[in-house]
Amino acid sequence: MSPIRVIDENGEQVGVIDTREALNRAREAGLDLVEVAPNASPPVCRIMDYGKWMYEQKKKDRQAKSHRHETELKEIRIRTPKIGSHDLEIKVNRARDFLERGDRVQFTLRFRGREMAHRELGRDVLKSVADMLNEFAKVDREVRMEGRSMSVVFSPTEKARQAMRTRTKESAENAPAEEGAPVEKAPAPAEQGAPVEMAPAPAEEGAPVEKAPAPAEQGAPVEKAPAPAEQGAPVEKAPAPAEQAAAATPPSPEPPTTAN
Repeated sequence: MSPIRVIDENGEQVGVIDTREALNRAREAGLDLVEVAPNASPPVCRIMDYGKWMYEQKKKDRQAKSHRHETELKEIRIRTPKIGSHDLEIKVNRARDFLERGDRVQFTLRFRGREMAHRELGRDVLKSVADMLNEFAKVDREVRMEGRSMSVVFSPTEKARQAMRTRTKESAENAPAEEGAPVEKAPAPAEQGAPVEMAPAPAEEGAPVEKAPAPAEQGAPVEKAPAPAEQGAPVEKAPAPAEQAAAATPPSPEPPTTAN
């Protein structure tokens, strides 16, 4: 087998050894021999726990994906070119929040009825928006008229991206503190003043204790119920009705006998 350059599990250089010897080292350590630089001469292999390494890589990818923000196009609508300054400022502040998150923003102004005859008012409104967002946005698409709508698209500047990175870093630093923060518990019922039912105290030593009636003493006579007739014993039967009548009728007197 061809020789390879080996790095052990502690990250130290072992040197150029035979592949079979490197496999034996990995088996003795209970780890895997992974080729990390196949195009090198000789190839570089590392003794490591490949399953654990794959798990850590997937965990890092999930964390990076959770912090990554996909750019979206947010639309903010202005219903009339006669919008007030306060209402326009509210919409600009909302657009600034979107830009600091890394999103693009489209302002759409809608003309109604005779307002189509004064398109310059709409251009002035969108120009005011561009001036208010000068530090956080740049014009990504110039003012365009589509039917009764006039729109312009802004993209975030470097200052807006920097604000987004700062906000992400602060949220990442505050996350562990929030997870480990102590939780306030509700006071116990006794602290709130609610009455608590207590179990009765045990009887004091020496106090008379009512005892349950003792069972019958051993050897005392016990009244038993009459036992049923044993199987096979003669049973006295009631006399039949005819016999009862015969017993109730007195015997007739015998006629007197005459001596000859």
